[in-house]
Amino acid sequence: MAHYFVYPDKDAMIRKGATVEGTSSQKNYGLDEILEIGKTFTQDSNVVNSTTRALIKFSITEISKSVSDGSIGSDAEYYLNLYDAGSFELMRDNSLYGYAASQSWDEGSGRLSDMPQSEEGVSWRYRTGVSESLEWKSDSQNDWGGTYYSGSGYEASQSFNKDESHDMRMNVTDIVTQWLNGSVSNDGFLIKMLGIDEVNTARYGLYKFFSSDTHTVYAPRLEAVWDDATWSTGSLTAIDTDELGKLQVYMTSFKGEYKKGTLTKIRVHGRQRYPARTFSTTSSYLDAQYLPSASCFYSIVDSKTEDVIIPFGSSSKLSCDTTGNFFRLRTEGLYPERFYRVLFKVASGSGITQSTEYYDGDHSFKVVR
Repeated sequence: MAHYFVYPDKDAMIRKGATVEGTSSQKNYGLDEILEIGKTFTQDSNVVNSTTRALIKFSITEISKSVSDGSIGSDAEYYLNLYDAGSFELMRDNSLYGYAASQSWDEGSGRLSDMPQSEEGVSWRYRTGVSESLEWKSDSQNDWGGTYYSGSGYEASQSFNKDESHDMRMNVTDIVTQWLNGSVSNDGFLIKMLGIDEVNTARYGLYKFFSSDTHTVYAPRLEAVWDDATWSTGSLTAIDTDELGKLQVYMTSFKGEYKKGTLTKIRVHGRQRYPARTFSTTSSYLDAQYLPSASCFYSIVDSKTEDVIIPFGSSSKLSCDTTGNFFRLRTEGLYPERFYRVLFKVASGSGITQSTEYYDGDHSFKVVR
């Protein structure tokens, strides 16, 4: 499977300006279940009441090792995934920006509901809490709200449309590459709106995403994606895909349970549901054939929520060897004690004559500890 997931070491929202909380620029929200990004206004006015940003850090040690040993492709792309937790009043078109944070910070153990507020841990003003008095600084100047590198290679963005999903899947390949090659240290991502949008009177709504402290399956993830497909058909013949509706796709060597952290080769076979009648001493159902190169894909979905874990795409192409088609199922990054389902997609033809068929044979498996 050419997808590898990493979960956060720490994350936190930082906030300033909420008058009802007094010194909110010193308040820590390290254990809150929600990461807010955006701004709010005082009631019935155009006065900005609060501004919020998010910090999130992933360890990339295992990714670095895997790139070095070749188990993750050197051309891998990296995506920051955050999942919507009730964003509201979003404008039709808006963007969030991700940057490489340039100073270390402590998560802390505060919550939005804390009264009195917790001031130990990262806040808008401090990196590690009030007691240590380590303020965010850039070039010897106070730069509250988090410091970060900017410019080519150190920033990313994602556009949102209010009528579409508000989940984030931001391409952060450039930033992760800087960490992997040692150009800058990994102090995590800082996610925010543009500076001018944080202070003007325009209303963009408020983004809300689940944090690593959520009790749901929607914790943030850093995703590595690469194409691991290999192709060698040997003496096999290609299966006829002119009529995809008459094709059956199924798996062998497929089990109902897989241990978390394993890598397993799963065999995939295609055959005509009703092969033409021939006079032969062997059944045509036993003939080994392969599905066409670069036009057959697999997908993994959560059986309960129907959320797509592995989408159809260039990083989920089926491979082939002299025995037939296969894909590699990597369970690292899948939640244990949950059920998942495998789907298939096969395309035939090209251009305006191309046809596509999806196959759901209810192939379910459970990831166990």
